[in-house]
Amino acid sequence: MKDADFDGLMRSLGEARAHARGEEVPGLRVRVPAIVDVAAVRARTQLSQVAFARRIGVSPGTLRNWEQKRRAPEGPARVLLAMIARNPRVVEETLEAS
Repeated sequence: MKDADFDGLMRSLGEARAHARGEEVPGLRVRVPAIVDVAAVRARTQLSQVAFARRIGVSPGTLRNWEQKRRAPEGPARVLLAMIARNPRVVEETLEAS
């Protein structure tokens, strides 16, 4: 392996470790969608409104408001919904008992 390739790999590992510790990594960009189709995300999970709301820690009323577009999820809720859109089981996989 060339020295330049090795140095690049080591730099990448350092950045990954910093990101895992919650530190800022220059140049790292995380895209959070501005608009989330909450009904479509929930449909992918095949859960009822009540079950889905319970799973993500919001009230069923809040979920209904999001799905009917009377309100929009903000901040951490948008991030969580984006994660669920990519992997409908992310909550269970992350929070299941050890």
